[in-house]
Amino acid sequence: MAFTEEEITYLRSQPLGRLATVAPGGQPDVAPVGFEFDGTYFYIGGLDPAKTRKFRNVAAGNDQVALVIDDLKSTDPWIPRLLRVYGTAELVERDGRFGPGPYMRVTPVISWSWNLIGDPFDHGAAGRPSLRRTVHQPA
Repeated sequence: MAFTEEEITYLRSQPLGRLATVAPGGQPDVAPVGFEFDGTYFYIGGLDPAKTRKFRNVAAGNDQVALVIDDLKSTDPWIPRLLRVYGTAELVERDGRFGPGPYMRVTPVISWSWNLIGDPFDHGAAGRPSLRRTVHQPA
């Protein structure tokens, strides 16, 4: 399965996410990242990304990552939205948002999206947006 039009629209509206990688010793690390989404893959770059912990973690062979893209449409009423991806990462060369150079390409394996249309949050079960889970097939 692939991302829905609603998920793609949301992803393309967001400039930042949070990427979790794992160091060779097992220490998880989370970093804010700028990303691009081409409809299939997420690309993460930056200024001299090869020197970052996230790139070193993937280069060391720890290719499992988690990426969260979320925001608050409003704080009053409280309207959180999110999309979370578990996937695998590889380091590639490309010309992207941050110019030509090294990027991390994340291939989604499983994703979850919640409340992307932006309904107000309600603790009652009747008013709670549903969570959408997708298992992605390899490209």
